[in-house]
Amino acid sequence: MRGMDTAVNGQNVRQAAEKRCSQTMGQPGSHTQSSPSGQNMLKRVANRLGAGWGLWLKRLGVADKVGIKCRTTACFAEDTGAFAGQVSHSHITIEGTRTNPNYAIRHLNYAPHRKENHRAMKFNARIPLLVALLAVLGTATGCDFLKSRDQLTKGVAAFKNAQYEQATNYFQNAVRLDPKNDTAKLYLATTYASEVVPNLMTPENLAAAQKAIDGFNAVLTNKPNDLTALKQIASINRNIQKFDVAKQYELKVIAAAPKESEAYYIIGFVDWTLAYKNAVTILAADGLTDDGEGNKKLTKGACAKIQAANNDLVNEGLQNLNKAVEINPTYDDAMQYIQLTYRRKADLECGNDAARKADLAEADQWIQKAMGARKQNELNKEKKAGGGVTM
Repeated sequence: MRGMDTAVNGQNVRQAAEKRCSQTMGQPGSHTQSSPSGQNMLKRVANRLGAGWGLWLKRLGVADKVGIKCRTTACFAEDTGAFAGQVSHSHITIEGTRTNPNYAIRHLNYAPHRKENHRAMKFNARIPLLVALLAVLGTATGCDFLKSRDQLTKGVAAFKNAQYEQATNYFQNAVRLDPKNDTAKLYLATTYASEVVPNLMTPENLAAAQKAIDGFNAVLTNKPNDLTALKQIASINRNIQKFDVAKQYELKVIAAAPKESEAYYIIGFVDWTLAYKNAVTILAADGLTDDGEGNKKLTKGACAKIQAANNDLVNEGLQNLNKAVEINPTYDDAMQYIQLTYRRKADLECGNDAARKADLAEADQWIQKAMGARKQNELNKEKKAGGGVTM
């Protein structure tokens, strides 16, 4: 019964500490660990544990904060720098001695067993109080952790309601209250990323992009393979037209998750985007516009330039896009960019009309595959929704 009573008392102490912490929720600068009531609570629980726990509390750095004195020889040895084994003893206690020597001998024979049982009972009785003390310590020093979670929850709600400025403030508070809260860091960086306008190269937009990237890098410091952070950095770099950096981060995604089909797709998409820009620029210098059919009218000089600029991009793009489809056989977006990349490949044939036509035939086949995959995806979506038709 004593153990049950102790457990109940420990639970009451913990619940009281959590209640006190919850009452301070949302009050900036309030710290339970510095309040007199919090100290008294710690002292009461620690005193119930007994003086034998003084050294443990001292090493945790708690004893001095709440006024608990450690008077054991081990504490004295730590304070004075002496070894515990060198501390002199003023007397020696011999257990079980009475006037009858035979009783003393018989008593000593049973003393170790009785003594160990007594110690075990005392230790078992103190375990619930020790757990309670740890709970109180966690509450006293972890009140900021609870407030950080509260700010995080409010930030998510604000973000869902498109209240981005409020969400940013909440997430900033969550990180400040608990610097180890990687989820808060991730959400804060996400709010920064939402402010980045794609393809807007103004100093303000680039600064916003860098702020978001820095936020995601803060997450990667503790979790270098965090897929969300890696993907977001890649996305932001695409939005500010740093395509090479974006591809590097997609490769990091693949290294962390080799079956991530989207990463392969994005690399292929970036390769096609760069190849298309190169082709349009070179064609414009030759007085031509892209016809999407291999540009038969290209001069030899212009075709050589396109080969030099786009050969590696086309090969890499097709390789990654096909890998995306290999992982996800109904990846219709990847299939569409495969057909577009084959049209860029047709540019590279430079007078080889048969090869150009073969590339265009491949492009047409992938158009059909993409259409079939899209229909299959729509059917799967309807089945998942219970057979209803979505308008």
